[in-house]
Amino acid sequence: MSSIELDGSVGEGGGQILRTALSLPMVTGTPFVIANIRAKRPKPGLLRQHLTAVHAAATVCGARVDGATLGSTALRFTPDVIRAGQHHFAIGSAGSCTLVLQTVLPALMLANASSEITLEGGTHNSMAPPYPFIADAFLPLLARMGVKVELALQRHGFYPAGGGRITARISPVEKLMPLTLNTRGELLDCRACAVVAGVAGHVARRELDVISAALVLTPEKLQLTTLPENEGPGNVVTITRQHAAVTEVFAAFGERGVSAEAVAKRVLNDVQAYAASDAAVGEHLADQLMLPMALAGRGEFTAIRASEHACTNAKVIEKFLPVDIKIAQLGKNAVTFSFES
Repeated sequence: MSSIELDGSVGEGGGQILRTALSLPMVTGTPFVIANIRAKRPKPGLLRQHLTAVHAAATVCGARVDGATLGSTALRFTPDVIRAGQHHFAIGSAGSCTLVLQTVLPALMLANASSEITLEGGTHNSMAPPYPFIADAFLPLLARMGVKVELALQRHGFYPAGGGRITARISPVEKLMPLTLNTRGELLDCRACAVVAGVAGHVARRELDVISAALVLTPEKLQLTTLPENEGPGNVVTITRQHAAVTEVFAAFGERGVSAEAVAKRVLNDVQAYAASDAAVGEHLADQLMLPMALAGRGEFTAIRASEHACTNAKVIEKFLPVDIKIAQLGKNAVTFSFES
């Protein structure tokens, strides 16, 4: 079988091109070669997180791999058969556990048996979907497509220390069910959570005060969590909006030199933009839905916008799967993603 050739510098030129390219060969059996990996990033090539994703994908499908070294900008990947069962992967840094999970999940959710995967690294990282987003926003939609994933957070891992740990138990399906998600439905609940580890508790209280005032949340809708100091230093604040058809999770991370109030306002800006739109899902949930929707072969959802990240991802998906992905503007503040085989 001839290999699909990819250029990692096209479009957004980041790690998602590689992750999608790793995910789909496991499912389709199609080999690929990629050059210019992460060419548009400050540090091009494979970082630890990306290298772990490569090794994880290779392990899950018994692939032959050339170029899997730290800093490599080119890779050849020839998959074999998907291997369900128990897998354990350690990133060895604050690199995102959820992005590695994103890479191998498509294969394991279509395998011929259940799997359990343990991942060690970053669980709450500003450059990747944090654990609550995957658990509360993405996986419930995947369940509607037929895949049951039991996700557990055993230890938080913040940037730069890492040290987090999550486990996922995956009950696969033979074929994903299509999903249509054009409206979010009425707002059923809105809540906020601020987490600190090795950071003063007043930081979390100030974040929640700002959010409570802006969204008019009662005390029972606010949660302050103080973790053991050895799980830090770190601070994350999340706002969860539960609608009739979808749950969205928005997050912002504390940084040195940035006030608690500024962190709270960052997450509020995202929430308010989503609330003002007509879309069912936000930008990041749109990114997560693209691959399972394409694997289902048909379906549709509306999103607040189509990022360059999403547009690049669509082009990579179409190289591996017989699916047509259309992205069209829908009014002033929403776009439609449609998938058809």
